[in-house]
Amino acid sequence: MVTEISPFLTMEHVSLYERIGGNDTLQILTDRFYDLVFNHDQISHLFKTDKETIKDKQRLFLTQFLGGPQAYSDVHGHPMMRARHLPHPIAEEDAVAWLECMAKAVESLPLTEELKEELFARFPKTAFFMVNRES
Repeated sequence: MVTEISPFLTMEHVSLYERIGGNDTLQILTDRFYDLVFNHDQISHLFKTDKETIKDKQRLFLTQFLGGPQAYSDVHGHPMMRARHLPHPIAEEDAVAWLECMAKAVESLPLTEELKEELFARFPKTAFFMVNRES
């Protein structure tokens, strides 16, 4: 998928969402990520809802989180991710496991190493922000 870029914009003005390939890439990422998550001994128990529902919400959130359309807000309202995760006990080791799965999923994408690094760098702060219980 090639996105036309205005000659007046530089790549630094193009969202990460667009630079990684938009929805098509996020679909691949969420599919691969949740295959890993649902089979992970440490964190699979945290994901009790239907896998397809979870993947769809994550894809919508990532669209918005990475600078694409406000897809999550349009469907579910303001993300309020910390509040939405509070009912689920999340320890630091759960965040680490989540990040391990995300790192593997990102690494599997057909992107340059630079884009993979930039994409993954967006996740650690958010993952640790969801921690809401002691280990």
